Amino acid sequence: MKVTVDQNKCIASGQCALAAPDIFDQRDEDGIVVLLDPDPPVDRADDVRLAAAVCPALAITVED
Repeated sequence: MKVTVDQNKCIASGQCALAAPDIFDQRDEDGIVVLLDPDPPVDRADDVRLAAAVCPALAITVED
Protein backbone atom coordinates (compact mmCIF):
# COMPACT_ATOMS: atom_id res chain seq x y z
CA MET A 1 0.00 0.00 0.00
CA LYS A 2 1.26 3.44 -0.96
CA VAL A 3 -0.30 6.61 0.44
CA THR A 4 0.14 10.13 -0.86
CA VAL A 5 -1.40 13.41 0.21
CA ASP A 6 -1.96 16.65 -1.64
CA GLN A 7 -1.36 19.40 0.89
CA ASN A 8 -2.65 21.97 -1.62
CA LYS A 9 -6.09 20.31 -1.59
CA CYS A 10 -6.22 19.79 2.18
CA ILE A 11 -8.74 21.96 4.04
CA ALA A 12 -7.48 20.97 7.51
CA SER A 13 -10.62 19.15 8.63
CA GLY A 14 -8.55 16.63 10.60
CA GLN A 15 -10.66 13.62 9.70
CA CYS A 16 -7.61 11.69 8.51
CA ALA A 17 -5.76 12.24 11.79
CA LEU A 18 -8.80 11.01 13.70
CA ALA A 19 -9.20 7.90 11.53
CA ALA A 20 -5.51 6.92 11.45
CA PRO A 21 -3.46 8.99 13.91
CA ASP A 22 -0.34 6.88 13.43
CA ILE A 23 -0.39 7.53 9.66
CA PHE A 24 -1.62 11.13 9.47
CA ASP A 25 -1.04 14.24 11.54
CA GLN A 26 -1.67 17.95 11.11
CA ARG A 27 0.72 20.88 11.05
CA ASP A 28 0.43 22.98 14.18
CA GLU A 29 0.37 26.31 12.37
CA ASP A 30 -2.51 25.65 9.95
CA GLY A 31 -3.85 22.12 10.41
CA ILE A 32 -2.77 20.90 6.97
CA VAL A 33 -2.24 17.14 6.70
CA VAL A 34 1.17 15.63 7.35
CA LEU A 35 1.80 12.09 6.12
CA LEU A 36 3.70 10.19 8.80
CA ASP A 37 3.96 6.85 6.99
CA PRO A 38 3.66 6.70 3.16
CA ASP A 39 3.94 2.89 3.26
CA PRO A 40 1.76 1.81 6.18
CA PRO A 41 1.61 -1.81 7.37
CA VAL A 42 -1.11 -4.07 6.03
CA ASP A 43 -2.90 -4.16 9.38
CA ARG A 44 -3.56 -0.39 9.07
CA ALA A 45 -5.10 -0.63 5.58
CA ASP A 46 -8.71 -0.33 6.74
CA ASP A 47 -8.01 2.81 8.76
CA VAL A 48 -6.02 4.38 5.92
CA ARG A 49 -8.82 3.70 3.44
CA LEU A 50 -11.33 5.14 5.90
CA ALA A 51 -9.20 8.28 6.25
CA ALA A 52 -9.14 8.70 2.48
CA ALA A 53 -12.89 8.12 2.23
CA VAL A 54 -13.82 10.68 4.89
CA CYS A 55 -11.47 13.38 3.60
CA PRO A 56 -13.83 16.14 2.40
CA ALA A 57 -11.16 17.57 0.08
CA LEU A 58 -10.16 14.19 -1.42
CA ALA A 59 -6.56 15.04 -0.61
CA ILE A 60 -5.50 11.46 0.17
CA THR A 61 -4.66 8.86 -2.48
CA VAL A 62 -4.27 5.17 -1.64
CA GLU A 63 -2.70 2.71 -4.06
CA ASP A 64 -2.65 -1.01 -3.39
